[in-house]
Amino acid sequence: MITAPDAQRFLEENFAPWVLALSPSVTQCDHTGLTVDIPITDEIARIGGIVSGQVLATLADTAMVLAAGANRGQMIPVATVTLDTQFLRPGSGDTVRAEAQVLRAGRSMIFARCTLTALPVNKPIAHATATFAVPG
Repeated sequence: MITAPDAQRFLEENFAPWVLALSPSVTQCDHTGLTVDIPITDEIARIGGIVSGQVLATLADTAMVLAAGANRGQMIPVATVTLDTQFLRPGSGDTVRAEAQVLRAGRSMIFARCTLTALPVNKPIAHATATFAVPG
């Protein structure tokens, strides 16, 4: 079973420096899903303190990639085939939480979803779905 520290270590050792610059922290991880938090800082905010859409899409993709590994029981490299993000409302506050789950995992394809929530307001700001190819 993959733990939050295992997923955090995989994240830190395998993701691009610009993803790590978001200061992602894996706070929960098991075979049913994974949670990643990032702080809302001036570096990721647009005018008015609203979190940039590019950051939200990156966070969702990152969380779903990690959830795919947690679901498999080992962190694995996957390739994003599709990523669809729906922005629901402006994201502001002090933290963005990404809660990702695998919907279906086959041998060569994994389907996942993610809800992004702004804290402390605790309202969803975006939903994302993705399809990942598992190298074989």
